[in-house]
Amino acid sequence: MKKYFPISLIVLLLFVIGCKKTNEESTPDKAVEHQEEATASIKEVALNEAQYQGAGIQVGEVTLKNLNEVIKVNGYTKLPPQNQADVRTFVTGIISKILVNEGQYVKKGQLLAVAESTDFARLQEEYAVSKSNVNYLQLEFDRQSTLREENVNSEKTFQKTKSELEIEKAKYRSLKKQLSIMNVSDVRDSQSLSIIAPIAGYIASINIKIGSQTNQELPLFSLIDNSKLHLDLMVYEKDLPQIQIGQKVVFNLTNRDNTEIQGKIFSIGKSFENETKTIAVHADIENQHENLIPGMYVNALINSGKQQLEALPKEAFVRADGREFVFVLEADHANDEAATSKEYHFQRIEVKSGVSELDHTQVTFLQEIPKNAKIVTKGAYYIQSHLIKNESGGGHAH
Repeated sequence: MKKYFPISLIVLLLFVIGCKKTNEESTPDKAVEHQEEATASIKEVALNEAQYQGAGIQVGEVTLKNLNEVIKVNGYTKLPPQNQADVRTFVTGIISKILVNEGQYVKKGQLLAVAESTDFARLQEEYAVSKSNVNYLQLEFDRQSTLREENVNSEKTFQKTKSELEIEKAKYRSLKKQLSIMNVSDVRDSQSLSIIAPIAGYIASINIKIGSQTNQELPLFSLIDNSKLHLDLMVYEKDLPQIQIGQKVVFNLTNRDNTEIQGKIFSIGKSFENETKTIAVHADIENQHENLIPGMYVNALINSGKQQLEALPKEAFVRADGREFVFVLEADHANDEAATSKEYHFQRIEVKSGVSELDHTQVTFLQEIPKNAKIVTKGAYYIQSHLIKNESGGGHAH
């Protein structure tokens, strides 16, 4: 006796088998699907020379940065006292010439100003008289010494001459020292006092004008030598165990561009700074920047670990459709810097960003790029807007 399956059951089985076959044929390999999606995100943008220069586009390479094993600190630039100088005179006078301006660089020993001083003239006179008296008393002392050896004069006369000579020598040395402090080596018949720079550096302030009266209390000029600037970084007590002499420091200026400056810790403070409960950590600045001046506030990272991550400046990243991209300059154009009338072709490459510190962000490329590829580090948003414009209204974009 034959058995028959219900028609409804047969139809159901055929439907399930057909759906399974359809799903198998329509579902690609996940890796292939991801690769195709990443490749589809690559778009090309072309800029002419004028557009490239006008946008201020800059390119660079991926760099290794210590971004996740760092201590964030604030601080300021500081100049050691031995690299600062106040210029004063030790006699009163009237300023007759000022030969420098604020902000001007001067060399050690350079003439800054001239003052007319009767006190200076009187000091020179006293020095000349004292020098002459020393010469005379030395001759008299030598004569009395000879007479004393022959028992011609008395011991009292000899000792008196010796005492007068010693007193005059002391006066002479004092006057000579005073003139030396004023950088006078030879006495001359003049009341003009030359005021010179005690150190090389920049004129920070000028506190006089023509006709000003000089005195010992008021500094005439202030000089600073910024070549020895260092950092004073304020580190909290909880972070102090991780700080060591020799650690690298990376910082940028709070109110300036994102220029990255390197440093190295050379000293760690031994007491708290005022009421902040922070300890001053001092760091040398390795690549001195011409725009640095004392008292600038900085944001800094102290590298406490060794892990290095691939990173790009934050300005290199753009967002579109909920994803992140960077622009890579095609190799043919990256090496043709001499050309003046050409097009610059950029490929938009999808990336994934990671941890950020200061002005750099970790980057992971979702597509392979050439080694030492030139990546747009400034002007990426201009290229992205150019791409959007071309896509919406035509133009050279692939």
